[in-house]
Amino acid sequence: MDMNIFGFMPALLPVALSPGASFTLVMNSALTGGNKGLLRTLTGTALGIYTHAFFIGLGITAVLISSPAAFAVLKVTGTVYLLWLGAMLIRSGITVNSGGLTGAKHSVTLKEAWLANVLNPKAILFYLTVVSQFAGAEGGVGNYLILASVHIVVMSIWLFAITQTLIFSAKKTNPLMLKKYVNIVGGMMLIAFSLHSLIY
Repeated sequence: MDMNIFGFMPALLPVALSPGASFTLVMNSALTGGNKGLLRTLTGTALGIYTHAFFIGLGITAVLISSPAAFAVLKVTGTVYLLWLGAMLIRSGITVNSGGLTGAKHSVTLKEAWLANVLNPKAILFYLTVVSQFAGAEGGVGNYLILASVHIVVMSIWLFAITQTLIFSAKKTNPLMLKKYVNIVGGMMLIAFSLHSLIY
């Protein structure tokens, strides 16, 4: 087992700590569903990360990337899915008003969080180009799953800390207005991330 966990950390931190699709979905879930929503989205995201680790360890990702047509289909599918999620968040934010949230809630499900991660081309490329450099000469599913576990722990600690701050802020301010702005801005960010992934 010649993987390099200590070398992996500096490469992981900018990715795990930067705003992205998972960050946006977690913010929405924390405000809409509290800690239960947060846990649901983190679990879905973690399963997505493990899916990437499993596929790259088996060599499936390399085969997929080697086919431009297959990767193009994946990019378009991922983009459309993230655009849909972004539109749902924006719609949820727009319909929030002082009268309440009836019919306006859209709390991200475990499946949606998993799909958002699995279909994200940037996540696929990150595991193929960056994580593979630290998995060791032999690689293997086990090494990738260990590195994925490190990724999940770092990401979860960061997102938990940020969302607890957000939940605390919601209690001190007008929670409906905070949900409105987080959903609208979050939806716009998801749309921007998805379009950037398609162009990149």
